[in-house]
Amino acid sequence: ILYILLSNNIIKKGMVKIMKELKILSPCGILGYGFPEESFNNGVKQNPDLIAVDAGSTDAGPHKLGAGVGIVSKRAVKKDLSLIFKAGYELGIPIIIGSAGGSGAKPHNDWTMNIIREIVKENNYKFKTAVIYADIDKNYVKKKLLNSKVKPLGPVHELTEDLIDKTTSIVGQMGVEPIIKALNEGCQLIVCGRAYDPAAFAAYPISLGYDPGLAFHLGKILECGALCAEPGTTRDCIMGYLGEDYFEVEPCNPERKCKITSVAAHTLYEKDHPYILYGPGMELNLKDCEFEQITPSRVRVTKSKYIKPNIYTIKMEGAAKVAYRTFVVAGIRDPLMIENLEMIEENVKETIISHYSDIDKNSYKIIFHNYGINGVMGSQEQEKFKGHEVCIIIDIVASDQETASAICASCRSTLLHYGYPNRKSTAGNLAFPFAPSDIEFGPVYKFTIYHLVNVDDPNELFKIEKEIIGG
Repeated sequence: ILYILLSNNIIKKGMVKIMKELKILSPCGILGYGFPEESFNNGVKQNPDLIAVDAGSTDAGPHKLGAGVGIVSKRAVKKDLSLIFKAGYELGIPIIIGSAGGSGAKPHNDWTMNIIREIVKENNYKFKTAVIYADIDKNYVKKKLLNSKVKPLGPVHELTEDLIDKTTSIVGQMGVEPIIKALNEGCQLIVCGRAYDPAAFAAYPISLGYDPGLAFHLGKILECGALCAEPGTTRDCIMGYLGEDYFEVEPCNPERKCKITSVAAHTLYEKDHPYILYGPGMELNLKDCEFEQITPSRVRVTKSKYIKPNIYTIKMEGAAKVAYRTFVVAGIRDPLMIENLEMIEENVKETIISHYSDIDKNSYKIIFHNYGINGVMGSQEQEKFKGHEVCIIIDIVASDQETASAICASCRSTLLHYGYPNRKSTAGNLAFPFAPSDIEFGPVYKFTIYHLVNVDDPNELFKIEKEIIGG
């Protein structure tokens, strides 16, 4: 009986239930970012109960989802997973990967599974594996839209059937429920499609009966690796310790320290409200949270509050190919040209539009990014320019690659030899760091779906496929 209770992380003494302290090892902020092997081994020596890692993000925009490519390289992912699998296999503990391949669509899951199979075969491992797909059928979205079960997430456009048809890939951001289902079916290795970032960390403890408010808050901290430490980074390991009414975090690298301010600050990370955090089927109220410095490198957090909403909503993400891009990177150092740069660029635009009168001017865009002047803030820049050189990116987005490249080449050559007022030399105005100078980027994608959908069952969007890998 004691063995069964211990295996479920619960010890009953009289009528009192005591939760064993659960240890969760987070290797890094995103799978493939890398982490020091020594730090990871420090964490493994503590005998963690779970190794979890997030592998995805929308920070890089819609391209990875639309194109079906990974955020990081195969080599980087394999390097990280080789260490993670060795530890997980030897310890016999669950390994959970969230948002596989970056965007968590089927191509990303399959790409990740191909890497996993290589590692398992090379090392003669054996894992009972669950792959949880997050892809959503377009007809499902249309039906939900027709029944008024879809709404924009933030200040984005209303969804239409036409936009759904144009979308090449749609995923739903799963919560903990599909992961818990896979855990309850005895799976040790769980590879999730698109998932709520903390879900990979929170699912296992919630399945064991730990407080979901603390589990989600801990997951929020752990999913970015050691970013909550000082000095912070996503490329290092951190350990989470979850008890019945608290959690604690501590870096696995002795050169880093978790401080009250660093952990509290990371609690605010990527939130539009100072103490409310929303996710699939959950709301986290952190207003009454307390942070306590336990050791010079370890912080305890209490009073994270979980609230179950009346309606379970899941975030949908969809991307569509909308254009093609060609760009040029160049440097400018002539102070006379820099002084009149915006005027010169407008004149170049007018010249190109006039020259290509046979091309619909609405089928392409000419964009100049002037790094050093206002390349980051654009029209909102408040600082007066003080530099002596500028990096300019001539960015052409058009309906097809040939048009984008043609417009880009003409913009580059026109700007290169543009005769601005008081020009002293007839040599080229631009310095190019690359040859060839014109770079064909390829397809451009945009988020056509960034909306919430009401679901009747938290698992209805997510297909689980189980298999034994290796052996």
